Amino acid sequence: MFSLTPDDFQAIRLSLQVATAATLIGLPFGIGVSYLLVFTKIPGKSIIEGIVNLPLVLPPVVVGYLLLLLFGKNGWLGSLLLSFDIRVIFTLTGAVIASTVVGFPLLVRSVRIGMESIDYHYVQASRTLGAGWWDSLATIILPLSSRAILAGMTLMFARSLGEFGATIILAGNIPGLTQTIPLAIYQYTSTPGGDKMALSLCLVSIILSFAVLLISNAINKSMSGR
Repeated sequence: MFSLTPDDFQAIRLSLQVATAATLIGLPFGIGVSYLLVFTKIPGKSIIEGIVNLPLVLPPVVVGYLLLLLFGKNGWLGSLLLSFDIRVIFTLTGAVIASTVVGFPLLVRSVRIGMESIDYHYVQASRTLGAGWWDSLATIILPLSSRAILAGMTLMFARSLGEFGATIILAGNIPGLTQTIPLAIYQYTSTPGGDKMALSLCLVSIILSFAVLLISNAINKSMSGR
């Protein structure tokens, strides 16, 4: 019953690759946006927060279509990248971008909650002692919000593993190139007699997601002990 083809193993590898790349790319931006929302007094915070959280409320297909307009050959960013011979549509890069955009709000929400729980007196004390904003970030804010950062990374990684709508619009469903686990499952369910193969990949997806949660909990407990 549990059988996988070489294309399935390729889809698993691509899913892990996309989820890892999306999480690592989104992490510094997520920390930066969270810091901006929590520790600065710039105007328009509610607008920034609304833009960041928009992918949470929009259908993933809509997000994918907007990205397609942006990165397409007629889009302003897509045409700019094409001038440097960089193509996003129907590539693994497109899959990473789609997963990054869809999972980014989860990362920001988690990191922001962690930063908001920090006693600001610690930051003020470091500033009084002559620390700049970078020193305060590196020695006070990031260590105290490390568990929230880990939680955000876990959520974003898991969300990227299951990303479907935006990915299929922007990157397509090309076996061996952009076909991740959800896209392979979709293809199997659309193929007569593909139910067993779809179930096998569903089990793999469950195992991977559960393993990510277990590893995250283990690291979290280790950090709590310290």
